[in-house]
Amino acid sequence: MYEIFTYTTALRIMQAIITLLSISIVSILFSILGGIILGRLMIAQSIVVRVLCRFFVESVRIIPLIAWLFLVYYGIASNFDIHISATLSGIIVFSMWGIAEMGDLVRGSILAIPKHQRESGLALGLTLMQIELFIILPQAIKSLIPSSINLFGRIIKTTSLLPLIGVVEILKVSQQLIETMGKHDTHISFYIYTMTFVLYFLLCYPFSYLGNYLEKKLQ
Repeated sequence: MYEIFTYTTALRIMQAIITLLSISIVSILFSILGGIILGRLMIAQSIVVRVLCRFFVESVRIIPLIAWLFLVYYGIASNFDIHISATLSGIIVFSMWGIAEMGDLVRGSILAIPKHQRESGLALGLTLMQIELFIILPQAIKSLIPSSINLFGRIIKTTSLLPLIGVVEILKVSQQLIETMGKHDTHISFYIYTMTFVLYFLLCYPFSYLGNYLEKKLQ
């Protein structure tokens, strides 16, 4: 068991955590920006725009993420002669998924605001843009924050799929350590997977706790 905690092993685990967090952070940023735009488009006046947005959201939700990862990394790259790294493939897929989820959250938050508040804003002489910025948006953000934070935790958790396309993150490093050390210690897999469990818990639980806390606080 002592061999697990060598400097080399710790360095590999830290690099894996950095990779995981880098992909997650970039995906979360794209999810926020794209989700806000998508959520607004989902309630646009144009029925064509609404249908296209809904089709995107449902297609991303219905098809398993692993299928999307394989499509982007193996399908698109090989058939169209485009070089897409495993890391970039992960960012693309998780950003798509995050945008779809965030867009639906934004749509729900905006629709939850009573219509009479818009009417009151117009009666006060505010423009549609001012109503969006100063009346609708602040209230939508308030109700959106807890769900968004939980979504960020889910994005981090779902990065455990990345080893299937070759990204060396926590789970992949754990598998490599077991292959290397398991020859000398048959119980090594238990220790390493327990360590992996703890690392994922430490990375994801703060988002779950903060999301639930803010949800109760903002009610």
